[in-house]
Amino acid sequence: MSITAHAPDDLTVSVTADTTLAALQEHLAKRGQWLPVDPPQPQRMTLGEIVDHNLSGPRRYGHGTIREHLIGIRVQLADGRVIKNGCAVVKNAAGYDLCRLFTGAKGELGTMREATFKVQPLPELERFLEARFPTIETAAEFVEKVDTSVLMPIVLDLHRLEAAGDWTVVTGFAGDRETVEWQCAQMSKLGVTAESSLDYDARFWAGAASAGQPAKKFSVLPSKLVTAIQGLGAGVVSLLVRAGNGTIYSRGKPELPKSAPPFKLMEQLKNEFDPQHKLPLAKA
Repeated sequence: MSITAHAPDDLTVSVTADTTLAALQEHLAKRGQWLPVDPPQPQRMTLGEIVDHNLSGPRRYGHGTIREHLIGIRVQLADGRVIKNGCAVVKNAAGYDLCRLFTGAKGELGTMREATFKVQPLPELERFLEARFPTIETAAEFVEKVDTSVLMPIVLDLHRLEAAGDWTVVTGFAGDRETVEWQCAQMSKLGVTAESSLDYDARFWAGAASAGQPAKKFSVLPSKLVTAIQGLGAGVVSLLVRAGNGTIYSRGKPELPKSAPPFKLMEQLKNEFDPQHKLPLAKA
């Protein structure tokens, strides 16, 4: 587990796949930088796992997923060959972009050994605000209002951690102090002044872990959130929604919408990179 290269002036870092996100962030923070992804449990989550499963957190709305920051990989294929793709420069347009192909592949195409990321300076200031609503419809209306405004939040989440609780919309802003304070002033004009944090995200995932009840995930168009949430049926214990992206995490026994994975494409990729099918198929 190690950082193999860090070029602070170039805003790039290379790490072995078994390096935890927390260890990488601690190293980068010493130079005033960070990798802007925030999946749950960073103390145990490795960069290999994050890339393999395309994991992200509440800041995804403003910073994107891990593949937006991945610029180079070293992967061991099923036959033992080690391939490299990309390089340790932010601007690189040479060859096929295998980084995107291996992101989210769940280890079915090869084993990640090393990854190179573009990083960012730590923001001068972060602030989070929240607003509570009695119904999903009014909460969704507010989400749309923020999403279509001049504001540029890094977080736009919706959650209800108790089955009978209010719907809470959390917006987060980051950057230089003047810009963040201006955006918070605009939120105040919308009637939102209550300070918040990202504790709700940690509570949701902690609840799922303690109950031994993994959260179910599915995605819809942000414009279809209300319909999708209303269609979950009874038995939902809590909901965490990346409202700006349309990703819904639920605990309980919701009725998830059925979708057909692109099996033909998945099979073609599997046969290309692992023709003898030595690597196990990941569970859905």
